[in-house]
Amino acid sequence: MIPNSMHFNMIDFIEEKKLGRKNHPQKINEFVEFLVNDKIPDYQVSAWLMAVRLNGMDIDEITALTNAMAQSGAIFDLSEFKNTADKHSTGGVGDTTTLIVAPLVSAAGVTVVKFSGRSLDFTGGTLDKLESIPRFRTDLKPEEIIKQARKIGLVIAGTSSDMVPADKILYSLRDATCTVDSVPLIASSVMSKKIAGGAKNIVLDVKFGDGAFMCNFDDARELARIMVSIANNLGRNARAVLSSMDSPLGKSVGNALEVMEAINALKGNCADDLMELSLILASEMVSLARGHSDISSIKKELEILLKTGKALEKFEAMIKEQGGDVRVIDDYGVLPHASFRFSFNASMMGFIRKIKAREIGNLVRKLGGGRFKKDGVIDPSVGVSFFKKPGDEVSEGDRIVDVHYNKANEKDMIESALMSAIEIGGTKPERVELVREII
Repeated sequence: MIPNSMHFNMIDFIEEKKLGRKNHPQKINEFVEFLVNDKIPDYQVSAWLMAVRLNGMDIDEITALTNAMAQSGAIFDLSEFKNTADKHSTGGVGDTTTLIVAPLVSAAGVTVVKFSGRSLDFTGGTLDKLESIPRFRTDLKPEEIIKQARKIGLVIAGTSSDMVPADKILYSLRDATCTVDSVPLIASSVMSKKIAGGAKNIVLDVKFGDGAFMCNFDDARELARIMVSIANNLGRNARAVLSSMDSPLGKSVGNALEVMEAINALKGNCADDLMELSLILASEMVSLARGHSDISSIKKELEILLKTGKALEKFEAMIKEQGGDVRVIDDYGVLPHASFRFSFNASMMGFIRKIKAREIGNLVRKLGGGRFKKDGVIDPSVGVSFFKKPGDEVSEGDRIVDVHYNKANEKDMIESALMSAIEIGGTKPERVELVREII
């Protein structure tokens, strides 16, 4: 049966978009209302998604869709807090920034309530990383989140089942209809969750390159521009940082390994690229929350918070409040460790020209560090540790990476994957600029 109302007819809605016309914002609101009340058959929703994928949406349509999706469920009210900020990454390999940035920004006096996600395809998930800490809870109730935000000013948790139900429906259909790569649908999905999260200020880390979902810079820039516009249209402040993901960020890929790297970073010991990006993102969040753009002085302030251990104290406080084993701060032995380790060494003298992020991400996924199905079980102990990065000089026999794994028969697969992912040459590659632009 085709759903109809005084204002809304699904066939007309599909037809408009099929012909490249504009869906009126009121019709979009009614579409989302019908969607979450299970009044539209999947095949009609799928037809509309494909029409959007082929013909696009303008910013008014995308804003209306984002707002309707956000309003389809519970909206988190953070109005009692003076300064609030949130961040989102479009996904990468070794992207440990949230575990560094969130406590750092909180230590600067900004309340951070962040709703994070799990691993997707070859990229890692913040919740999976945190759950490698024994007993750490990410399934917090709304009242627990507010109580913790009042107490320590920092929460990282999963979204509740009643937040943005429209996105859950649309995303499952996008995955099954080859419409995941639609920029309007990506933007509305991301921003509906950020709007529902309640923060007034939002910083978006939009990745481009081999290890990003948006490989092309221009596509990533368009996505960033649209998401910032959506936020502004819906009364939020936003900035987007366009960062390169051609090679893995930092020196670790894998859930427990990235937790160790984040703690090391909060102790002041961190790979240059990971710290550079973390400080940029944190500075932008604090700048937005305070309503000024003196990024240079804010960055110096954040560096002091790292040196004095204040950011590490915030991370430790969050672990304690969310039930995790706080011994992890000083004893990495409480984290899961893999049974086997394979060292991959340089076969010749030269320079590391490439470490392909996507192939490293896929390797960790195959080892159990990611999911191939929605309800797949993560192995938090597996991953890759880097001793060399692109641009580093190596001699024959130098150790480039260690791979942590749990199945003895995986050694040949690991070696083959690394031979494909790591390129050594006679000339030093040009330095890749980590952050290309801030919108």
